[in-house]
Amino acid sequence: MKEEKVVVSEKDNNSRLDKFLTTIFTDKSRSFFQNIIEEDLVKVNGNTRKSNHKVKENDIVEIKFPDAVEGSVEAENIPIDILYEDDDVIIVNKAQGMIVHPAPGVYSGTLVNALLYHCKDLSGINGVVRPGIVHRIDKDTSGILVIAKNDFAHMKLSEDFKKHSITREYIAITEGIIKNDSGTIDKPLARDPKERIKIAIVEGGRKAVTHYSVEKRFKNNTMVRCTLETGRTHQIRVHMASIGHPLVGDPVYGYKKQKFKVNGQMLHAAKLGFIHPTKGIYMEFTSDVPDYFAKILQVLGNT
Repeated sequence: MKEEKVVVSEKDNNSRLDKFLTTIFTDKSRSFFQNIIEEDLVKVNGNTRKSNHKVKENDIVEIKFPDAVEGSVEAENIPIDILYEDDDVIIVNKAQGMIVHPAPGVYSGTLVNALLYHCKDLSGINGVVRPGIVHRIDKDTSGILVIAKNDFAHMKLSEDFKKHSITREYIAITEGIIKNDSGTIDKPLARDPKERIKIAIVEGGRKAVTHYSVEKRFKNNTMVRCTLETGRTHQIRVHMASIGHPLVGDPVYGYKKQKFKVNGQMLHAAKLGFIHPTKGIYMEFTSDVPDYFAKILQVLGNT
């Protein structure tokens, strides 16, 4: 990963962060910088900021440029579960284990590879590597995603995600018994300064809010419904771990010794609701937990 450091000059005083970066790195688009700012790869005076942050003269801006994905992204005949499709959007129920888009070292088998085979018309805002991708869920998280088929739909949906007006509900199984029937976790998130592959609760990080409610308690575990007010990387996983209830199967934030043999965290994106970008009507989609998830719930119910 290439790193650059620049100092804000007098002429750029009070400029938006994303716009300032495009004046320095003229070969990169504003949307490119908005994406890497979202990934916490840009810091101003050592702190992560939003795209609309106003930089000041003599501010030090540090940028980490992601490694470029080699080659083009090929269409692949991979079965995907499509819940709905029209001229603007595709609603996909992603399986656990599928990566959403190509990244360094992973160029095939992703949801994008499958989408390119299924649909030739996808928005181009995120370039050839992430066509149509408005938001993501982790590889080992299953559930619902909305894909944009054109740039107008992509921009409208992106605006709604930024305004936090999208309904997103997840079902999770946590370690331990959560005593409160419901609660809200409001803790800022950023890259862990010691372990860059992890997200941590960091003072000055991006605001992150998770609401949770208990669906069912078992002997040593709890099934919860988590509603996202914001959508940060690993948000639910980090937030639940922060209150002493990491997700079952989580290889990064969970217990080192796992009771069940599962392929990652027990987390499912069960509901997604949004205003359709051209129809202007509210649409909501739901997805039952997959079979492996249901089997764990059955085992827990019998213990």
